[in-house]
Amino acid sequence: MDYQYLKCISPIDGVYNTKIQDLENYFSEISFNKYRILIEIEYLISLGKLDIYEELDETMIDFLRNIYKNFNFEECIKLKKIEETNQDIKSVEYYIKKILSDKDPSLEIINYVHFGLSSQDINSSSNILMIKQSISKVLLPCLNQILGEIKKKILEWSKSPLLARTHGLPSSPTFLGKEMLVFYERLVIQARKLNGINYTTKFGGENGNFNAHHMALPNIDWIEFANKFVKIFGLERNQYTTQIDHYDNYAEVFDCLKRINVILIDFCQDIWLYISRNILIQLKTPILNIINFENAEGNLLMSNSMLEFFSRKLPVSRLQRDLTDSTILRNVGSAFSYTLIAFKSILEGLNKIQINEKEMNLDLENNYSVIIEGIQTRLRVLDIKVVDIDNFSDKIKNITINNDDKNLIKKNLIKIIEDGTFGQDEKKYLKTITPFNYTGIYKL
Repeated sequence: MDYQYLKCISPIDGVYNTKIQDLENYFSEISFNKYRILIEIEYLISLGKLDIYEELDETMIDFLRNIYKNFNFEECIKLKKIEETNQDIKSVEYYIKKILSDKDPSLEIINYVHFGLSSQDINSSSNILMIKQSISKVLLPCLNQILGEIKKKILEWSKSPLLARTHGLPSSPTFLGKEMLVFYERLVIQARKLNGINYTTKFGGENGNFNAHHMALPNIDWIEFANKFVKIFGLERNQYTTQIDHYDNYAEVFDCLKRINVILIDFCQDIWLYISRNILIQLKTPILNIINFENAEGNLLMSNSMLEFFSRKLPVSRLQRDLTDSTILRNVGSAFSYTLIAFKSILEGLNKIQINEKEMNLDLENNYSVIIEGIQTRLRVLDIKVVDIDNFSDKIKNITINNDDKNLIKKNLIKIIEDGTFGQDEKKYLKTITPFNYTGIYKL
């Protein structure tokens, strides 16, 4: 076993590293630079299609795209050595130029690397593309797995009656499957919203006005060009920006993901309570199961504290720009990692639980008083004097006050029904009501 994780400060890179490796393709330093190179190269190819330089043909396009396709750990080290003498985005520009110069120093295309762009055109497009693809390829698929497991439980427990709790006290019975369905519906609604978000980016030169572009080549419609360019990546261009993105779209993404996490926090707490009440039991190792949901809850809280901060801070900047945004955005991968860790812990926990029918039935049997409201409501639709209904209700209340004998409550309730002033058919119907069938209705 490799114990290098013992040196890590962050648990993401340490004990949780095996759970978040899918996100390394989006939020590691290697990946960030690969996305930057991707944007730079595709921009260069798009410029070539305007016929402003001559070398662009299929062979050159393949050569250019292989620069980011073949970017790996060793290539990133080369780029970082360039960065030691330049700012990080400049090192990407010089890295590409060096590759082209090594191919042929006379290539005209070299002059058009990073043509008219600001660092934020590249960084903003890279960041939002990383977020977009990590959500669609990692987080949403994992969330869909959770939904799949919850759906299995819904079907399995669809007719399993459960004593509900209101303010922690016994309440009208329900079905455990239906209670799972509550979370399923909430998650599906938010997952669809997250999946349906349109991702936007800043791409417009120094201050969003294409100053350098327009000065150099005034006959080109740079706005139309940029709008079409970002669509290559499934993005939309914010039409009016300062030097940086205004990040409202980022906040929309983070807030939606935060709502999903809040729902799952609620879910974890309910499952924890069902386990603690022995309603749900574990297949093999009891302590490990409840820890799965505690671990998930903790990591979801960690993620949401960061997501909430991102949404609150990023859309606020000084005048045309300051650098706090780029510093903060380097931590998006951490927030997403805590979410992914939690998702996987929930999946582990769900695979270990089953219902304890004996305990659920005992809970219902011991709480016959929960059907009283149903009986009282039934009497309202019968042709009975209000005073008789009130007298009947008072008798029922009296048998439940200061009475802990569950069997006595059940017997007295049947006796009060028998002594009622209504017909035998109605008495027979009322005596069929039990906590096991007083569960209401719902549709799958």
